[in-house]
Amino acid sequence: MICRLCGALVERVFVDLRHAPASNSFLTATQLHLPETYFPLRVMVCDSCRLAQIDEYKAHDEIFNAEYVYFSSYSHSWVQHARTYVDHVVERLGLHRTSQVVEIASNDGYLLQWFVKKGIPCLGIEPAKATAAAAEQRGVESWTVFFGRGTANRLVRERGPSDLIVGNNVLAHVPDLLDFCGGLALALAPAGTITLEFPHLLRLLDECQFDTIYQEHFSYLSLHTAARALGTANLEIWDVEELPTHGGSLRVYAQHRGGPHDVSAHVSQLLGREVAAGLEAEHAYAGFAERVDRIKCDLLAFLVSERRAGRSVAAYGAAAKGNTLLNFCGVHSDLVAFCCDANPNKQGLFMPGSHIPVLPPEALRERRHHRSSSSLAASAISSSDSGPSGRYHWPLQLSMP
Repeated sequence: MICRLCGALVERVFVDLRHAPASNSFLTATQLHLPETYFPLRVMVCDSCRLAQIDEYKAHDEIFNAEYVYFSSYSHSWVQHARTYVDHVVERLGLHRTSQVVEIASNDGYLLQWFVKKGIPCLGIEPAKATAAAAEQRGVESWTVFFGRGTANRLVRERGPSDLIVGNNVLAHVPDLLDFCGGLALALAPAGTITLEFPHLLRLLDECQFDTIYQEHFSYLSLHTAARALGTANLEIWDVEELPTHGGSLRVYAQHRGGPHDVSAHVSQLLGREVAAGLEAEHAYAGFAERVDRIKCDLLAFLVSERRAGRSVAAYGAAAKGNTLLNFCGVHSDLVAFCCDANPNKQGLFMPGSHIPVLPPEALRERRHHRSSSSLAASAISSSDSGPSGRYHWPLQLSMP
């Protein structure tokens, strides 16, 4: 493949998770009887710029379509994370009622609603129609488009440049990094700030978080590669924060090169830690695939032993990360009976690939009530996460004789 950041030929395989359906393509009962499309899920590392990436086997406009089922607001901890961020960034940047805030991939208004409550003008850029409609119901004006240079030019033409551009968990989802970063530079006011949050590649490596790999995530970013991507548009990172969200993320603050903010010592410190960990060399990526295979074997051994003991296993949280885990391990509803999720848009559907039914959380209590000697105990096998509040152990064992 050709590197989406530097254009070099990429030949080094980081990890190959074989083939999987798109992780948020949940199925109806009727669709269970139809063919299901699987895509390669192989992460490569560029030897020139060190960007870890997958190819765009499924087009981004097919992923973020009208059937997209991820609604941010069903994660209460994520909504609180957004509210805390808004309070912090408004004070830090001195935003006010004449400022302009734009969020890219604004989903259902989970974050911009807090700017609306403060009376600060804002706009959401959200390509998925259902989530954009939910944002509008919260009073968040939304454009149903993808972001890039074209959208940025329209934004400046119709509304002027932005004082703050927010991008939470979007940079990794962008197949055309150069167009995206170019759009950021075009839309940003001369003294404006961009904040981007994304899972940190260093944490993925340290904790073997292979379940964060799926078709929506085209890139797996370090601070080095994020800085290189922004640098293609003459943008620079002036501060960075490490967050517990999504198993360990970074929040970077960026500006036009030479902008008003001095570059924090946090930036050089974290860049140094990445170098020390080998992210700028080859050895950091060696052995990762073997660690992934061990997790697969451990999980299957646990599920088979529970099945042989006459117990059922259920899961909580029908997350995209969980789908990566299930499909790589070859787990179906014979080993995991069902999965509960608070998002009503997923309830009544079936998880892609595994075809495990998604039920409301009450199903856990109901099924315990109808079985004797039932108890819940968390297993510590998986590396999936429940969202911003940190990582949960997936699946949950629901012991039912």
